[in-house]
Amino acid sequence: MRGQHAHASVGLAPPARNLAHPVELTTHGRPALITKVTGRLLTLGEGTLTLEVGAFEHQVFIPEFARRQLQSQLGTEISLYTIEYLEGDPQRGRLTPRMVGFLSEPEREFFELFCSVDGVGVKKALRAMVRPVREVATAIEEQDTKSLSALPGIGAATAERVVAKLRRKVPKFALIALRDEPREAEADHDVVSETFEVLRSLGHSEADARRLLDAALEKKKKYKDVEALLQTVYDQRGE
Repeated sequence: MRGQHAHASVGLAPPARNLAHPVELTTHGRPALITKVTGRLLTLGEGTLTLEVGAFEHQVFIPEFARRQLQSQLGTEISLYTIEYLEGDPQRGRLTPRMVGFLSEPEREFFELFCSVDGVGVKKALRAMVRPVREVATAIEEQDTKSLSALPGIGAATAERVVAKLRRKVPKFALIALRDEPREAEADHDVVSETFEVLRSLGHSEADARRLLDAALEKKKKYKDVEALLQTVYDQRGE
């Protein structure tokens, strides 16, 4: 992040400190950081994007589910609801400001809650959020530790802590996110998740499996089961 622009909601940053969890964006006695930024989507990679805001280009970290939603918006103007945090070792004076972006305020609020669980920091939360907020929130509400532990970087012990701390705090996200999130694809999330695991078991890397699934889901077909989605994945490889 190399600059700020009038399109961003900006306040004075607090003194530098190393954060295990994202900065809280409240203004109760504390200065606010950038909470929203609007600009043109220049690049979209695995885990990051570049946003052109006036004369500046910002690197913003994004979770995987948000990346999929933004694929069709390259070159267009988008708005992201953001969290800022400092990464590095304060004892050595090596702190780098980072920005994490989301497509809605509920997504950002949920991410902050998720990061509040012991053993879950910003990096682990970013890696874990491969499914839409409403699906993760539903799994927490239903105490579905099996589904939660299948998220990247979230094992059984962490899944138990997530459920214990957040179960009573997440029901609203299943409803709010359902209204706010764009539809991701004409496939049940279990079908997508299971197909991803099948591709991984067949020797595809995580990045390659995501790329193959993204291409298949962009066709806007309806996939009733894993076999149908896999058929499209391998048909497109021969095109």
